Amino acid sequence: MALLPFRTKSRSAARRGGDHLASFLTGHSVEVMPRTAEKVEDFRALFAPETRIYIAHIDGTPIEDMVATARRLANDGFTVMPHFPARIIKDEATLADWIARYQGEAGVHQGLILAGGVSEPHGDFHSSMQLLETGLFDKAGFDRLHVAGHPEGNRDIDADGSERSVMEAARWKQAFTERTDAKMAMATQFAFEAQPIIDWTDRLRENGVTLPVHVGLAGPAKLQTLIKFAIACGVGPSLRVLQKRAMDVTKLVLPYTPDEVALELAQHKAANPGSLIEAAHIFPLGGIKQSAEWVQGVMADAPAQASL
Repeated sequence: MALLPFRTKSRSAARRGGDHLASFLTGHSVEVMPRTAEKVEDFRALFAPETRIYIAHIDGTPIEDMVATARRLANDGFTVMPHFPARIIKDEATLADWIARYQGEAGVHQGLILAGGVSEPHGDFHSSMQLLETGLFDKAGFDRLHVAGHPEGNRDIDADGSERSVMEAARWKQAFTERTDAKMAMATQFAFEAQPIIDWTDRLRENGVTLPVHVGLAGPAKLQTLIKFAIACGVGPSLRVLQKRAMDVTKLVLPYTPDEVALELAQHKAANPGSLIEAAHIFPLGGIKQSAEWVQGVMADAPAQASL
């Protein structure tokens, strides 16, 4: 019975959006941590083969746990993309060691390169750009490097609420991919409104940035859980969607699902083939199984709608 709201809302979205939502979620990626992955008996029962699974590296997580999770997922047939957070990497030797371990033990050749969630660097690096400039990923033959995107800005970078530094970094990353063979994309923080994301991708293009965008979606979760994560992760103005929902007693007891924001993004992508928006990236804040079942529900409903 707990899954009924997920299925009901998915059918509603499918009716309104045809197969656009299912198309948008095809090829989605998902993010896990070693401690949450341990609770999943079999990822193959939840996600399609070769699904890209990011492994979030939280400060304090031993590299051995990260590599073990990568090895398990790779052995199960998934595309593995561990985080490389600059501010928790002590020095270039440590970075080289991590890359060698991931490759040697799990066959990893992709990575999400980001600054990281700590305020003070633990060593020589403080930005994703510094990690990229080492050239170690290229030397190791990494064929895909993703970087972070911030549709609603990032107050850790632009304390004044602007996006000046964030956009400058985006232009640098665009230049990097143009002068190297790196295949890159921007994976964004999750948000709860589509329009700010769409507007941000338009501003990226105006600034000469054409990197594909993989939009972060918060997976199904209790409203209280989402609000807690949203505040901790610095989600911007779209947080008002949750705040408004919290004031509606009829919705307070139901789990949040990302149908509305995902559908609007899907329809925009369908109507604008040249959009930078390329794929969806799911943060399973309410649980990995719940997010997987939400996607499965959307996919299962889409073919029925096509025959109506």
